[in-house]
Amino acid sequence: MALAALAALGVLGTLSISVAQSGAQGVDELNSKIAAARGQAQSLGAQIDAASAELHSAQQRAIAAAQREAQLSGLLARGEQREARLEAAVGVARDQLRAARDELGRSLAALADRLVQIYRGNMPDSTTLLLESDGFDDLATRSEYLTRIEEADASLVGRVRSLRDAVRTRLAAVEEAEQQAQAFNERIAAARDQIAAVRANAQAQAAALAQARASRQAALSSLQSQVSGWESQVQRLERISAQQAEDEVSDWFGDWAIPESIVQCESGGNFDAVNPSSGAGGAYQILPSTWDLYGGEGAPQDASPQEQSDVASQIWADSGAAAWECAQ
Repeated sequence: MALAALAALGVLGTLSISVAQSGAQGVDELNSKIAAARGQAQSLGAQIDAASAELHSAQQRAIAAAQREAQLSGLLARGEQREARLEAAVGVARDQLRAARDELGRSLAALADRLVQIYRGNMPDSTTLLLESDGFDDLATRSEYLTRIEEADASLVGRVRSLRDAVRTRLAAVEEAEQQAQAFNERIAAARDQIAAVRANAQAQAAALAQARASRQAALSSLQSQVSGWESQVQRLERISAQQAEDEVSDWFGDWAIPESIVQCESGGNFDAVNPSSGAGGAYQILPSTWDLYGGEGAPQDASPQEQSDVASQIWADSGAAAWECAQ
């Protein structure tokens, strides 16, 4: 059944006006969507720029922290090597101090033994040398001998004591240096741990910012793709002529008074179809109350295809697709 046969020239004219209006509405709606999308794209672009700046800043902080961490690690390694050398020096100094103490002990023991021998008479004292000397020369010789012995003993003990004191002083200095090295290494290790935490935090922030930026870039790309599609539709709708619009509408409607897809969904194209729930009937599934309102005779499904199409075209002209459930 041709569209002209269904709706005559008046119906076709109404449909043409409706198509022109819907085309204008479609262009306006698409332009509104494009404007809104461009605003969203601009906002997303600003967000991406801000995220890129934040990402760059976080990456720079991570790089600086990593460099500082490497410096502190190198400093700590050198400090640990120095501490190890000082620890070894402390061990050597302690060994030397023990040896000096042993030597001092032996010297003091030898001096004590010499004093005992002098006390027992094994060695002459000054009085004995004076009484038993055979003259001044002999006295001078014996006195010089005794003096040398005493000086040698005193010198030996003094040297040993000086050595012990020097070793003790050196040991104290090395131990203090070792303690300072340990304290220094502890501070460096703490600083390295802190900067490592800063680096890890900066890297985590950079990763999160990179993910957020990628998500916004994907959203922007999708939005730009939609805008491109809408712009193509606008250009197409603006180029299309009234006759092309009618031809296109004819393609939509086929041999029906409303789009064929709606008819097929409502009744499968059966003019005798009846909905047992709502009572809607005919190929266009018109409700009895609506059928009566538009001047239909009897029940919709009992009317001729011509009458059903006439009423359906009037409903479409007044309400459009909103009158049919399948078009929602």
